Amino acid sequence: MSPGARRAFVGLGSNLGDRLEHLERAAELLAAPGDVVAASSVYETEPVGGPEQGPYLNAVIELSTSDSPHRLLERCRALEDDAQRVRTVAFGPRTLDADVLLVGDERVHEPDLVVPHPRMYERRFVLVPLAELAPGLVPPDALASAVGRVRPVGTLTRFATSVTRSDR
Repeated sequence: MSPGARRAFVGLGSNLGDRLEHLERAAELLAAPGDVVAASSVYETEPVGGPEQGPYLNAVIELSTSDSPHRLLERCRALEDDAQRVRTVAFGPRTLDADVLLVGDERVHEPDLVVPHPRMYERRFVLVPLAELAPGLVPPDALASAVGRVRPVGTLTRFATSVTRSDR
């Protein structure tokens, strides 16, 4: 890890259009500064909350970055813009959802950003891929109480060999 860098995790999800392509493109753009360390497997998941909608594909990306949580949020919004995400219904279907999950041990509680992500420990579609990359960051009882079903469906092609299963 470079000086000033810390571990950060971004969650990606898509349930509109070419779901896997949206995740692949987001991972590639996120990797452009060279700070992506690993990507989890891709999981098909049932939607949690919101209107009736189709299943999602989800993954978590690990970064080693000196970006602030707000800078990571800007990067996530740029990924969503690139995927032409339209925000019309809360928790509704989307081409891409990109969420800042964790940034080192930083805590942020502001109207536009909460870190750690406020609902991550309640959602299996975040916890399963996060535990794949950083099992020490997922409390043992969290998976048991989290909602939603997940099913592994593959990998993000660009990162298929970079998955790591241990805390560094």
